[in-house]
Amino acid sequence: MIKNYFKIAWRNLSRNRVSSIINISGLAIGLACVLLIGMYVKDELSYDRFFKDADRIYRVNTHEKMGDEEFTAGHTPPPVGAALVSNFPDVESYTRIFRPGYEIIHFVNNGQKNALTEKNLLSVDSNFLQFFNYPLLEGDRATCLNGPNSVVLTEKAAKKYFGNTSPIGKNLLFDEYQTPFTVTAVIKDLPSQSSLQFDVLQSNVGMPPVKRFSWSWVWLQMGTYVKLRNNVSNDDATIKNLEAKFPPMIAVQAASAFRRIGQPFDQFIKKGGKYNLELQPLTDVHLYSQNIGSRFITQGDIKYVYIFSVIALFIILLACVNFMNLATAQSAKRAKEVGIRKVLGSERKQLIGQFLAEAFLYTLLAAVIAVIVVALCLPAFNQLSAKSLSLSAFFNIYTWGGIIALIAITTLLAGSYPAFFLTSFKPAAVLKGSGDLKNSIGGFFTRNALVVFQFTVSTVLIICTIVVYKQLRYNQSKDLGFNKENVLMIANADRLGKGEESFKQELLRLPGVANATISTSLPTQKSFSDYYTPEATPDNVTAADKNITLSSFIVDETFVPTLKLKMLSGRNFSKDFADSASVILNETASKQIGWKNPIGKSITYPGGNNTRFKIVGIVADFNTESLHNTVDPFALFYTTSKTYYIGSSFITVRIKPGNYNEAISGIQNKWKAFMPDNPFEYSFMDEEFDALYRTDQTIGKVFSVFTFLSITVACLGLLGLAMYTAERRTKEIGIRKVLGASVQNLVAMLSKDFLKLVFIASVIAFPIAWWAMNKWLQDFAYPTTINWWIFALAGLATLLIALFTVSFQSIKSALMNPVKSLRSE
Repeated sequence: MIKNYFKIAWRNLSRNRVSSIINISGLAIGLACVLLIGMYVKDELSYDRFFKDADRIYRVNTHEKMGDEEFTAGHTPPPVGAALVSNFPDVESYTRIFRPGYEIIHFVNNGQKNALTEKNLLSVDSNFLQFFNYPLLEGDRATCLNGPNSVVLTEKAAKKYFGNTSPIGKNLLFDEYQTPFTVTAVIKDLPSQSSLQFDVLQSNVGMPPVKRFSWSWVWLQMGTYVKLRNNVSNDDATIKNLEAKFPPMIAVQAASAFRRIGQPFDQFIKKGGKYNLELQPLTDVHLYSQNIGSRFITQGDIKYVYIFSVIALFIILLACVNFMNLATAQSAKRAKEVGIRKVLGSERKQLIGQFLAEAFLYTLLAAVIAVIVVALCLPAFNQLSAKSLSLSAFFNIYTWGGIIALIAITTLLAGSYPAFFLTSFKPAAVLKGSGDLKNSIGGFFTRNALVVFQFTVSTVLIICTIVVYKQLRYNQSKDLGFNKENVLMIANADRLGKGEESFKQELLRLPGVANATISTSLPTQKSFSDYYTPEATPDNVTAADKNITLSSFIVDETFVPTLKLKMLSGRNFSKDFADSASVILNETASKQIGWKNPIGKSITYPGGNNTRFKIVGIVADFNTESLHNTVDPFALFYTTSKTYYIGSSFITVRIKPGNYNEAISGIQNKWKAFMPDNPFEYSFMDEEFDALYRTDQTIGKVFSVFTFLSITVACLGLLGLAMYTAERRTKEIGIRKVLGASVQNLVAMLSKDFLKLVFIASVIAFPIAWWAMNKWLQDFAYPTTINWWIFALAGLATLLIALFTVSFQSIKSALMNPVKSLRSE
């Protein structure tokens, strides 16, 4: 019986080649999209799950409120891990990480002295590789990070520094320390599904900032992970109960640190401050950290997992709709077959089995093609989605189980309605050639509804794609409060030591250099943040009652003119003044404090021996981060203030428009004259800002591709329906031509019904797309506007695409010889 089903199914597939190609193509595209997106989603959901005891590991987050600013960060003070282990029996162990910034590493490879800037360095506790069981190729994970001058390399880093020879026991010279570090272990290259990514590990035992601030509960620069004991449940209620015990411990442990900076902890809380610790499951860190600041992890977004999953669902539904529509459109052709079978004794369930077998055959062939397409397109998809997906994902029982389940579900979705619809015809009506059969009201309305569904989905995706690209363009064109064009950034300027200023002056003598400045950091780079206490004044007597958190750079007097910041009031820093105790605030900081005239007022820095800084200027707000974030209260301190030390320095050069290569070559020559042993590495600020939107750009590209594919699938179905409509009305077309109808009249007649459906789909799609894009734009502090023309453009595009698709067949039918048309029936 089953064998007979497939024989007949193959016969029908071969007989109706055009509709078979349309069906198989649509299903293949849909299945390929589902497979690719499924691989993407699986990859996103698998982050950090490969670690032993991953379900017992938690990241410790700090939740703070200082003044009007409240935030959660994936950073903690150094003592947090030890405090949790000693005070709470449920916490078994902890490990900490610290990112020290870029490091110039000198090494010898094949007898040649070399130097490279290492940008992916972590400083970690000695138990890090016992806590996180990254696979080791060489070395002992229990002892490899015990020494202050121990260093561990990944396989990739080992090849970079020492080629194919074993690096164990060899030395690397870190420029900052001027002391050799010995390689003690090599880690297998990290899986892409690790939220922590690094190339080099050094030990916290020898990290000066970690040692210097080991007492501090206000220096939030460490990442802390804890492991709970085996007998502790990891359900939400248990974790919340554990977190509820943290505040009393914090009040005791942090008290001395807060007193040391001149801010008693109880007064901090009375002023409305908050200081809590929260536990976040390690397996949630990658996808659920959108509102949690961290400089340690590669961060995803669960929202995009949902979005791509929905897109995959809709594309496979579009392909199934095509199958349903084309099958029911051919009902007149298959009706006599059904009627004769029923007269000869076939039961309805047997006929249903026959049509489901056909659907299965189509789906199976489409699945084979889809797997081939995925194999061929995977490298391009990896480039598009910034992933490292591998075909090895296909070679496991779970993937093939998923593919089989996908084939079964697609067969049922695509084949169930045609099977029940076509087997519902009454034999007597069929064999009499009842006119009701050709124009089944139920089939007609169902087909129309499915076409509307297809183009609703396509129109929504077109609108979403336009809005995504409009936001990306807005990100690039918005006034950031400074001029980022033609700005060259040189990192590691602190290596120049006391020669920084001399190097800057040499640069200013170059003909291609317009200006240059020295600062501890720059927009797109990390800034230093801490809280300050404003001065109470007659116009704001409560100013001192609330602390204000300020992000800041330490800069010289040319920072403002080099970046072309806008001074709103007061003055810039100058060598003509003693500005070591001066500060420039941005608009946001000034407004948050609430002074009517901030110039001449003061703020106190409790973390810097209660130093008072006099406000000498107010600068217009400028964005230091992506437009996903609002402008924070910000301060610029003068280079002589030495208010804090973060161990980094940048030289920023504004290049005159014109011969950039010549200017860069001149800067490089100056660098080599000052630092002959250190590499010259630079970047452009506009490119650094573009990099902040890499995820958004990826989303835009993926949206574009899947929008195109959804439209392709919808158009395949529309083309098939147009073909069968034209075929059904062949005699009518011939008669109309004989009676004088023009080609234009016939094309309009055949096209208008389909265009009405597309118009209805657009009207339905508009509010859905508006709602979806408004939700997406909420992630941006500075969103673009969703203009009316976006909907008009998307609707017009959909109509034109549909018109082109239908017209292709309509014109062909209208140009047929009427003699042939009248002979066809």
